[in-house]
Amino acid sequence: MPDIDKVIDLSACPLGDEGFITACRDQLDRDGVVTIPGFLREAARKALVAEAEAESPNAFFTSSTHNVYLTPPRPELGAAHVFNRQISSSKGCITTDQVPAASGLHAIYGAPAFRRFLACVVGETALYEYADPLSSINVHYAAAGQELGWHFDNSSFAVTLLLQAPEDGGAFQYARDLRDADAGELNFDGVEAVLDGHTPPELLDVLPGTLVLFRGRNSMHRVTPTIGERTRILVVLAYNTEPGVALSEAARMTFYGRLG
Repeated sequence: MPDIDKVIDLSACPLGDEGFITACRDQLDRDGVVTIPGFLREAARKALVAEAEAESPNAFFTSSTHNVYLTPPRPELGAAHVFNRQISSSKGCITTDQVPAASGLHAIYGAPAFRRFLACVVGETALYEYADPLSSINVHYAAAGQELGWHFDNSSFAVTLLLQAPEDGGAFQYARDLRDADAGELNFDGVEAVLDGHTPPELLDVLPGTLVLFRGRNSMHRVTPTIGERTRILVVLAYNTEPGVALSEAARMTFYGRLG
């Protein structure tokens, strides 16, 4: 496993710099998103792309429909209600146990300095890996025509790392603060306006090698379909705020096609 400074460019992301941490935390609180371009050293990024491409035949591919809230439908609202509108998502995924043991992704994920940095930025005391063997590090593949449909996250924050951009498409779009999940305010009118194209979303410009911290629980977001022959490759680094948490068996079967 490589040393962390061989993978992360610590001049672009000085993990222990209090001023940098404060600036990232303030931006996340203000904008709901922080991007750190050049987080990966270019040689490390290329190595991770090659690694991901080598593992892609082992990916579990899914194509599904869901509502933006990622919940079961409510028939009493009627089929035409925005709560019941079905959105398409499709992607491939390899899981933590499929990432080679010597990968730089394991070096990043497990580095105490990186984990402390994230915890400080997202306002948590500590962050912990998943208790199951699949969910901590996921590498997502979106080939031509594949997309991540509009949705809200269930978790309070997401950490992603773009390894490879497609030739076209694959744009990250979001609508900030569209609901208040804690208050139970689902904002059907606002959601419908985005889905119908009446409210234009914001676009997050992300270059390969960029680390993104995003609060998606109240901000609806999507990734547009990939265009062209080059696959979009994205890493999701997933942490919990409590130890011993595993993704449910039902979720593992849905996302990964297996339990372990």
